[in-house]
Amino acid sequence: METLEFIIYPDGRVQEKVTGIVGASCAEVTAAIEAQLGQVLSQQPTSEFFAAKVQQSGVAKTQNTFSDW
Repeated sequence: METLEFIIYPDGRVQEKVTGIVGASCAEVTAAIEAQLGQVLSQQPTSEFFAAKVQQSGVAKTQNTFSDW
């Protein structure tokens, strides 16, 4: 599940935390929001940022052999 969490501090700073998005695509998701919020002071990538997407192929090759037993 994709989650965006925002903590707004009394001095106006906003902390944003993104979970559930694998790879650098989280930057695409948050770009418009960050543009509206203002200057980004720092970023700390999570382990999900460095994870690779897993893709499975639907093709399976099989080989049947019959013995003379």
